[in-house]
Formats: sequence, C-alpha cells, structure tokens
Amino acid sequence: MDKMVYTALSGLKSQMAAQSVIANNIANASTIGYRQDRVSFERLMLKGQAFETRSPAAEEVADFDRRSGAIVSTGRNLDVAVTSDSWIAVQATDGTEAYTRRGDLKVALSGVLETGDGYPVMGEAGPITIPPHDRIMIADDGAISIQPKGAEPGAPMQQIGRLKLVSAEGSKTLKGLDNLLHVENGGVLPTDMAARVASGSLEQSNVNLTQALVDMIENQRGYEVQANLLAEAKKMDEQSASLMRIQG
Repeated sequence: MDKMVYTALSGLKSQMAAQSVIANNIANASTIGYRQDRVSFERLMLKGQAFETRSPAAEEVADFDRRSGAIVSTGRNLDVAVTSDSWIAVQATDGTEAYTRRGDLKVALSGVLETGDGYPVMGEAGPITIPPHDRIMIADDGAISIQPKGAEPGAPMQQIGRLKLVSAEGSKTLKGLDNLLHVENGGVLPTDMAARVASGSLEQSNVNLTQALVDMIENQRGYEVQANLLAEAKKMDEQSASLMRIQG
C-alpha cells in the first residue's frame, strides 16, 4: 500500500514538473535562439531480477533539445545567426563564461556589445566594447568591423574584434535557469575556428507549438492516471480498515 501511494505521489510530482517545462516552452516559442526544454521520463528501472515501475523526480525530467531553429532574414547589421553547431560566448551574471544561440545583438550605452537579453558578448580577450561609429558590420567568421564616427565617406572599415564562437562537441554541458549553456562543473568551451554566422539573420526558437500542445494534453492525461491511482489506494486503505473493524 505504501509503495502504491509513493508511486502515485512521485508520479504526480513529476507530471507537475513536466507540465511546467512544457508551459515554459510554449511561453518561449517566440524567443530568439531558444532551445526548448525536453521532458525525459524513464518509467522502468531494472532492480535485481524484476522491473520496478517508478516515476522520475522533478529534477530528472528536464533536458533540452539541441536541434537548431529556423533562420530568418532581418536585414539588421547586428543580427547574427550561427549557421554551424557552435555557440556564441557571453558573460553570465556571475561573471563566468556561458553560451547562447541568441543573436539579436545591441550596443549598450556603455558601448558593450550585448545580446537581446542583456548578456555581454565575449570576444577573444573578454567582453567586446564597440567604439562610436557610423556603420558596423559582422562578417561570416564573426569579425566585427566599424566605420569610425566622423570618418570620411568611403573610408575603409576597421576591425575592432571578433565574436568568440565555441564548439560544445565532446563536452558535458547543461542548460541553466538563465537559458544559457554552461559547462558541467565549470570550465570553458574551446574556440571553434570553423564556426560561421549569417549577418542580418536570426535563429528562431526550435519549439514546435503543435507538438508542445500535444505533449501538454498527454501529460494532463498522465496526471489524471496518477491521481486516480492515489484515489484507488485511499479506497483500498479504507476497505482494509473496514475489514479490521469487522474482525474485531
């Protein structure tokens, strides 16, 4: 009986966590470069010679889908879409290096190049600072060039830095609550010299809204199954107590 109640309660907890993951995906369906969280249930675990049915704890249900989103053209010079499997290095709020696919870049009032959600973009020697300029462009290898403010018309562009593009291949990485990619147990990813970006374009979220809605419905049905199991456990407990009273 206790095992049945534990299984039902554990299942309810996991289904609620999964519903939260799916709702977060739907909420971020239009977020630039967002990689959707993925619910990963492992319902059967080999134990000795028998299988024990179990539901994963809340912290076990979430992974993320590493597939790329669609790339759309915007025509904006500071918009970049990574066309390889690489990532853009940024500075996380705790000062460590993290990684994103979000390429809607902007220049802050301080001159620091930032992502659309405010993270400083890293270059080869730290956060990139953009001097005053009349024109800016980003090449397909991530090189950033500007035409200095007040320069003569037709003056050549000057390279002032390069986006740090990295490869996550072969490294253990995870997605943080800040929606950034982090190296497991700290550390940094190696620079990917073969990485390329498309200037004037953005990678969209890889969330499939239709599939997300289907997943939400299926998860709701799973929740109802666990709730019914809990109700059945309660009914059986009441019947057992009733039999004990009759025997007394």
